[in-house]
Amino acid sequence: MEHKKNPTSDLKRWSVALFNLGLAISLGIVLVAFEWKAYDQGNIKTFEGMDDDWDDIEIPITIQTPPPPPPQVPIEVIIKPDDVEIDTFEKLNIDINTTESAEIPEVEIKEAPIKEDIDVIVDFVDIQATFKGGMDAWYAYLNKNLKYPSQAKKMGIEGMVIVRFVVNTDGSIQDLELVRTIGGGCDEVAKEAIENSPNWTPGRIGGRAVRSRMTMPIRFRLN
Repeated sequence: MEHKKNPTSDLKRWSVALFNLGLAISLGIVLVAFEWKAYDQGNIKTFEGMDDDWDDIEIPITIQTPPPPPPQVPIEVIIKPDDVEIDTFEKLNIDINTTESAEIPEVEIKEAPIKEDIDVIVDFVDIQATFKGGMDAWYAYLNKNLKYPSQAKKMGIEGMVIVRFVVNTDGSIQDLELVRTIGGGCDEVAKEAIENSPNWTPGRIGGRAVRSRMTMPIRFRLN
């Protein structure tokens, strides 16, 4: 036979209400504690009746005046007579004879002078710039100084490298640029061979040397 609980003696039904009531009371106590103000009259100090004491206090002067500057010694200026004697020059009488006039020879100009501009680079000339000794000497120079790059040999690279450069009036080489490349180190070798070549014979227009631009092909071929 099961025992039945008396609902009047069940304490759990009031647990939630009692918990909320306790929580509200605790929160109210905390708020009252924060808002409570305490005034301690014994620790408050006032400055009443101390006006007379401030008048009797002597405050020392902390600003110090700088010391006086040292007395300046008077500078004595001594004037000495000038011992250098200046010689007097006599008046120079220059007789100018205007009756006689020197004859100025006449200059005969047959043709207008040729105006040269050394900074101009010419692409088309009357006589093309050439390697000294001709093309046979140029091929001999390349066979002696041009080496086939080992990287190009391993990769089996063949072809033609085209180098463009400027030949100055003294035959020197400058402004080298690669127009066509094949890689494998052949481009650098061809450019270095032309850059280190001896002076060329400059191109000419009307019998005078000019700066001209040239394009030189160099072929690399494996045997």
